[in-house]
Amino acid sequence: MRTIAIVTATRAEYGLLAPVIKELRKYENNELRVELIVTGTHLYDEYGMTVNEIADEGIRIDHKIKIPVRSESAADICHDQAETLENFAKLFSEKSYDGIMLLGDRYEMLAVAIACGNTRTPIFHLCGGDTTEGAIDEWIRHSITKMSFLHFVTNEASRRRVIQLGEDPARVFNYGSTSIDNILTAADMSKEEALLSIGLENCCYALCTYHPVTMEGGDVDRQVEDFLEAIRSVPDILFIVTKSNADQGGARINELLCNAEQQTGNLHVFSSLGVRRYLSLMKYSEFVLGNSSSGIIEAPAFHVPTINIGDRQRGRLMAESIINCGSSADEIISAMDETRSENMRKKCRRAVSYYGDGHAAEKIAKKTIETVTAGEIDLKKKFYEV
Repeated sequence: MRTIAIVTATRAEYGLLAPVIKELRKYENNELRVELIVTGTHLYDEYGMTVNEIADEGIRIDHKIKIPVRSESAADICHDQAETLENFAKLFSEKSYDGIMLLGDRYEMLAVAIACGNTRTPIFHLCGGDTTEGAIDEWIRHSITKMSFLHFVTNEASRRRVIQLGEDPARVFNYGSTSIDNILTAADMSKEEALLSIGLENCCYALCTYHPVTMEGGDVDRQVEDFLEAIRSVPDILFIVTKSNADQGGARINELLCNAEQQTGNLHVFSSLGVRRYLSLMKYSEFVLGNSSSGIIEAPAFHVPTINIGDRQRGRLMAESIINCGSSADEIISAMDETRSENMRKKCRRAVSYYGDGHAAEKIAKKTIETVTAGEIDLKKKFYEV
């Protein structure tokens, strides 16, 4: 029997992997099994215990691997990676998978990728070739690309970058982003239903996520206070905020947001909203605020304006419905004013997605199954000269 495994460690990453998991499992039979490995923040209460959301969807979970997610310092991150490497190397040695599917660029995924390399397990990588100059994700993503056998990129510019890194064009496929798949299938709640599900009545609101800018360092407290000052300046809009991830500085951001929620009438903070609810809320939001990739990839497809704060997402392809601004309160407030202009409304109406046609998952699954069943994977890669 051939066995493929998919690894997920965060809520955002799972949202992008879910359509692929479902498509791959359509191919399961007596000769092929598709396993799901859940790890990272999915297994911690402070991040919403999102493993329960996966189970509630009826998705079979084959392995739960608890790893540390402390992220206050660089030493914490290194310790997390070391334990992740040890735990996954043990699993991969025992299971001898025919391929492991990984998405993106997080530090724990780099450790998982190294475990794949050391156990000679092929990696099928999603979302390689993107650039995010403000985050350590940038170099992690490119490192995982060089370790991977198949590359499923989200756009043409990223396909060219992966090839520029020396990867054979015959193994690089631009099928688009599964986030667009989700928009077509998962964002099916009405505005009233989505708001009621989080205890809110019908209102005008913005959807927000604010992550640490890991390549800058800087004063997280000051950045969050500016973010909050901007929110308080617009009392007629409710701000629905999902907590930061487990990057270095993320725990401090979450602490500050939770403390501020008690004194800020138009701020509501959630550990996780789930893919269906998150995208449904995005669909009806006044704008998306913060520095998450969802504001770059998903929001333009809904024709919703995005205020992208700082440099975390610099380098990604951006639609004209995205306003880039600095992290000061004045700059964020100015950007919020701009989202209400007629000019921005026109830009949003004509915004186009650079990230595919909504059929990425089925194409990724088909190519993955073809590759595994052919049994011709050779990990001795040649460097492709451009």
